[in-house]
Order: sequence, then structure tokens, then C-alpha cells
Amino acid sequence: MLESLFRKGTALIPPLALLLGSLAGPAAANDPLSAWKPSFDPSGAQYTYMLSNIAHPGIAGIGVGYKIRDRVWEKSGGRLYVDFRPLAQLGGEKDVISKVKLGAVQGMLCSSVAAANVADKLGLVNLPFVVDTFDKLDAFRSTPELWNEYREAALRQGMLVLDITGYGTYGWATTAPVASLAEARGINFRIAEAPVNTDIYKAWNLKFTVMPWPDVPQALQTGVISGLDHTPIVCNITKKFEVAKHFTRIDYAQGLFVHLANKRWFDKLPKDLQQILTEVIEEESAKAREATRVQQQEQIAAAEAAGVKFHSLSNEERKQLIAEAAPVYEKWSKKLGSDYLQRVRNTLGE
Repeated sequence: MLESLFRKGTALIPPLALLLGSLAGPAAANDPLSAWKPSFDPSGAQYTYMLSNIAHPGIAGIGVGYKIRDRVWEKSGGRLYVDFRPLAQLGGEKDVISKVKLGAVQGMLCSSVAAANVADKLGLVNLPFVVDTFDKLDAFRSTPELWNEYREAALRQGMLVLDITGYGTYGWATTAPVASLAEARGINFRIAEAPVNTDIYKAWNLKFTVMPWPDVPQALQTGVISGLDHTPIVCNITKKFEVAKHFTRIDYAQGLFVHLANKRWFDKLPKDLQQILTEVIEEESAKAREATRVQQQEQIAAAEAAGVKFHSLSNEERKQLIAEAAPVYEKWSKKLGSDYLQRVRNTLGE
């Protein structure tokens, strides 16, 4: 019944979605997602997989939701419809996580920072300087003994981890230039609602404010915050660089979207549709991870052309951040399993 209600209901797109609608072109004046409407009529589908995300589909790791939608529709012969809802149409991430647990929403591309609220082990990728490059991310995903343990972490919450996509490497978008830790200490950074990030910023002794993503534009414009802990892709596509015109390349973690699905709903799907859904998600997620590498360079180039200044910390201060993160590694090794974290670091290289 909940599924049918969601299929028939019309979600109210929040102001942030309307603000970002211009990225989809002139036709998006009244509908920010007009460029991504399906070319088919989904009303005859036997099954619907409602898939949520909070951000803009212009980001390769999010736009993958539409690619999954179209390929699943084709391969299933119109039996399974992936109803992808980006731009926080179904609510903020904490709210949607609860809905996925209940099965009111069947899946979500959950940011890795929020995924740590589902299971501690999903916070692994947010630890500083562990899975911090595209190459390390590929190695992590392609190493079964590491990946399998990670993807099983959400089972106790009744959820499956089907795959991962990305949105680039984390650094600092700021309203004033930051090329040293002394300058960073004068910034009030917005960080995500995630326990890992809170621990990191406490260890680094940096001022921070925990804030839901939809609240960021106004907070940045009014000066409530003066910096963002985020990636160049997201900051440029969502126009945060219009206010925060500086970016410091810390590259301490890969931003990921963890594809979570309600296990009970998935188990009730016919076996052939289970296979189609999982195969398409894996194939399209792999393509999206490759596209993210390219997109990061494109977005950095576009931001620089628009006047955004990029900065770096010295090697000594980068090493200082790693050293100051020691309490974070110690605390989270207990949450993740010290053996698992050490295997990850040994395999990927420190």
C-alpha cells in the first residue's frame, strides 16, 4: 500500500531543488528534472523500486540513477520501474534512511557520510587518508575480502549494499583563502550529520557546524558558515562556488554514494528481476565511478575559469593532519574491527 501511495503521489520539490533546476536547461524553469523524464510510460510496471537521493543528477554519481532506471526498464521488458527521486524530493538523508528500513522507500543513493548512521563499518570510507584516491577506491571495490565485508554491514538494519558511486575527493570550499592550518582555524566549516566527520574535525581542532545539506545555501550566503567540507564536483555543480570562491585541495577522502536497498522488498522480487536489478546497478555504478574521475577534472577547470582560486596545504601540514587524526583511527578501529581496518590500510597502502 505504501508503495502505491508513493507511486501515485506527487512529491513537493524543496526550494533547493528549484534553485538547482537551472542546471538542467531553460525547460526546467518550472520542473528542474524535465531533462530527465523517462521516454516510456511506467504506469504498467508490475514492480516499482523507488530510489532516493538528496543532490543534483548533474553529478555523475547521482545521474546514474536515471541510467539504472532506463536500462532496468529495457532489460525487464517494462516489468520493473526504477522511480528515481533526486534533489531530496523524499526528504533529508536521516529521514529517508528510516523510510528505507521500513520499506516505505525501497532504496537510496546515500552519501557515505550519512551511511555511517546505518552501520559503523560504512563509515570506513570517510576516515581521513584511508580510501582517499580514485585508485584506492577502485582497489577497495575490486578486492572481494574487503568489499564483501563492507557490503554486508547494513544487513542487521534490513538493508543491502548493492554498490557505490562517487562525487569526488574532499577538501575545503571557503569564502576566504586557506593555504595553511592557521588560516583554516579562522573558518567555520559546515560538516555533514555524520559521526565520523564530527570526530575528524574535533581531532583537527577546527571550528565546525553540523548542518543538513538543504540548509547550506542560506547559511553560506548569510555568513552563518564560511566554509564547506565537500568536493569540487558538488561545490561547482550546486553553485556553492558563487559564494565560496576558494577551494583547498585536502583530498583526504573519496565522497561516495552507497546504494542501499530494503532487503525484505528485494527478496520478494522474482529471481530474474533481482538479477537484472543487481547486474544493471553494478555495471552502471562502475561506469559512474570512471565518469567521476573525468568529471572532477572538468569541474575544477570550469571553476578555475570562473575565478575560483585553488590552494594546497604544505606537505608538512598535510602530515600534521594525518598525525592529528590518530585518535580517530583508534576510536573507529574499535567500531569497524581493528583487523578489518588494518587489512584495508595494508591492502590499499598508507
